Amino acid sequence: MDFTFTEEQQAAVEAARAVFSDVAPDRAPSPALTPGAVAEDIDRHLLHELARTDLLGLTLSPDHGGAGLDPIALCLVLRESAKVLARVPLLESCAVATAIERYGERTLAAELLPRAGRGELILTVGANGRSGHDPAELAVSARPYGEGDGSGGADGETGGPSGSSGWVLDGVQSAVPWAQVADWIAVPAHTAGGRPVLALVPRTRDGVTLADQVSTSGERLAEVRLEAVRVEPRELIETAGCWDWLRSLLTTGTCALALGLGERVLAMTAEYTGRREQFGFPVATFQAVAVQAADRYIDLRAMEATLWQAAWRISADAGGPLPAAGDVAVAKIWASDGVRRVVQTAQHLHGGFGADTDYPLHRYHAWAKQIELSLGPAAAHEEALGDLLAAHPLG
Repeated sequence: MDFTFTEEQQAAVEAARAVFSDVAPDRAPSPALTPGAVAEDIDRHLLHELARTDLLGLTLSPDHGGAGLDPIALCLVLRESAKVLARVPLLESCAVATAIERYGERTLAAELLPRAGRGELILTVGANGRSGHDPAELAVSARPYGEGDGSGGADGETGGPSGSSGWVLDGVQSAVPWAQVADWIAVPAHTAGGRPVLALVPRTRDGVTLADQVSTSGERLAEVRLEAVRVEPRELIETAGCWDWLRSLLTTGTCALALGLGERVLAMTAEYTGRREQFGFPVATFQAVAVQAADRYIDLRAMEATLWQAAWRISADAGGPLPAAGDVAVAKIWASDGVRRVVQTAQHLHGGFGADTDYPLHRYHAWAKQIELSLGPAAAHEEALGDLLAAHPLG
């Protein structure tokens, strides 16, 4: 496989490194010392810097003020953001914006996307359903307005109701990142016929209520409850494959975060074990330490290879013996288990120093655990991959 990046992708990485070079991972209070959320808001200064360098519109076309790059470039930037624990909705906002441009109604895209690229408007998405274990689209129902409420006829599964009055959403999405500061929330839902759709809902729309939740990393999440929420026809994307594509991009982006975090943690471990001495020698020279670090390096290289394979399948819409979901599942298997192994080994090799709240490693451990929980257990992805293999024999 050739993972050589284009000049444009490499330029995006350089721009990201310049922006993130001034970001310290301890800019927010420690999650270990803070009851509840570590902060009420995102890092607004960093968000504005990302907008200034055109990184928020990285995957948008020039028609909407973007750079016109692909999801691979986004994953490269996300990888850099995780190294400093950047507290911005870079993944969520870019992924939703890209899905709107790719599948959404043109006038809505023209209204939202330039502002999103300038950092004037924040997008997020509910991808966890009620519990994180069931498909997110099953947690919310979408019905044409007037269906079952006595307010008029409906044409069911063929679109909106008579007169194009719009749709009505009911349900709950849990653990929605950055929802309290987002302007629009992308909500996966299902119609009466079981079709997955994607609704774009302003946070302040009547019937939308938010309940605070807190992630393992100390960041604010929200339970988003929708009770008879009206959405206009243009705010609901019915195009087949939209939610599946967005979910794959979100998952692959999360794998990129896991890779960047793991790389930074392993570098911190190398720095520490290179300085820490026992019996007059750096502990990095001890075979037991070197072997553990080498094993984690192998984990990271496997995470990297599977990440770029999945990102390429999404970016190129490339065919293969398995659907792209197969490559995404493999990337999830390695990222979910790999990031856990990397931080656990780092804590072990740091000794008690790794738990010192004045040292940033415990922050990376908390973020790694949140990423692992977001991706889900590797066994579940292995089962999904097995189902794909059974449905698409490779022989």
